[in-house]
Amino acid sequence: MPPTLANGKICYIEFPATDIARSADFYKAVFGWQVRQRGNGGTAFDDSTGEVSGSWVLGRPPAAQPGLLVYVMVDSVAATLDAIVANGGQIVQPIGADAPEITARFRDPAGNVLGLYQQPT
Repeated sequence: MPPTLANGKICYIEFPATDIARSADFYKAVFGWQVRQRGNGGTAFDDSTGEVSGSWVLGRPPAAQPGLLVYVMVDSVAATLDAIVANGGQIVQPIGADAPEITARFRDPAGNVLGLYQQPT
């Protein structure tokens, strides 16, 4: 099914990377994103919903300090943090800092800081 096309929808994200293959492997392993090669040879991804795509780009500094902060929705923040560490990422903010929300923050292998969000049951 094609992604939803709507005015104002966030549709594409470019992540700074130091090693595109390493970043692609990380996001594929941790979040199950589909990684693909674009027609121009670049490495791109589609998130697990197929609604957001993007790529990794060289030559840009990582988003190492939260300014604009992107959160990835996950089934379990705790299990995802384990996967992040196992795949070369780091925990920046553990679960509980935003209580009662279930969130955490992590640093990917390129140094970008992102958040995790778990919908309460």
